Amino acid sequence: MRKFVVLCLILAMASPNCFAWSWRKTPPKATSSSEPVEIPEYDNQGRGYVGTLPDISKNNKPEEADSSLPPVEQTKKFNSSQEIKPVPRDNPAFVNIILKTDKTSPYINDLNELLPQLENILFCIENNYDVQKFNAKVYFFNQSVKYLQEKYEGKPESNFVSFTKILTLSTHSQSVATLRAEAEKYRPYLAYTGAGYLYNDNVINQQLDYLKTEIEDTIVVIKEAK
Repeated sequence: MRKFVVLCLILAMASPNCFAWSWRKTPPKATSSSEPVEIPEYDNQGRGYVGTLPDISKNNKPEEADSSLPPVEQTKKFNSSQEIKPVPRDNPAFVNIILKTDKTSPYINDLNELLPQLENILFCIENNYDVQKFNAKVYFFNQSVKYLQEKYEGKPESNFVSFTKILTLSTHSQSVATLRAEAEKYRPYLAYTGAGYLYNDNVINQQLDYLKTEIEDTIVVIKEAK
C-alpha cells in the first residue's frame, strides 16, 4: 500500500499539467483609461509570446507617385567614342579644304587691302568726279601707304617690286590731287599762259590719264604678288 502511494505521488509530480500555472505570467493591471488592455499570450512551454502581432503596415504605406508629373524617360547614354568621330587633322583634304589655313603672308594681306582703294580712285577718274571726292579717295590711300611704309621699313618686304610700286603711285596720286586743288583755287586769277598753264584743263586731264594707267599697272602687280 505504501509503495502504491509513493508511485502515485511520483506520477503526479512528473505530469506537466500540475505545474502549468507556474509558467503563466501575471496579466498586467488595467489602467485608468477606458480602453481595454490586451493581455499578451505566452507559451506555456517557454517559447515566449505566441499571440497575433499588430498590423503596422497601415501607418507605413509607401508614398504613391504623383500622377501630375510627366513620366521620366531614360535618355540615351552618350558615348563620345561612338557618337563623335575624331577630327582627321592628318588628312590633307580636311586641313586644306575644311580648315582653310591661311597661306598668304601678312604683307600680301596688307597689299590686298589696298585694292578697293585703288579701284575707288580709278572709278573717280573714269567718271570725272569732282575735286573734293577725288582728293578724299587719294588721301585715304596715301594714309594706308604711309602705314605700310612704317610697318615694313628696313624689312625684306621693303625691297619688293610691289612695295616700290605703291610708294611711287602714292607720290604721283598726291601730286595730281594737289594740282587739282590748286587749279580750283588759283584758276580764276591766272591766265592760261605762263604759270597759269599748269592749271589748264588739258594739262590736268593728261595727268589724270597718266595716273589712271599707273593705277591699273599697280593693281596687276598687287594681284600677282605672292
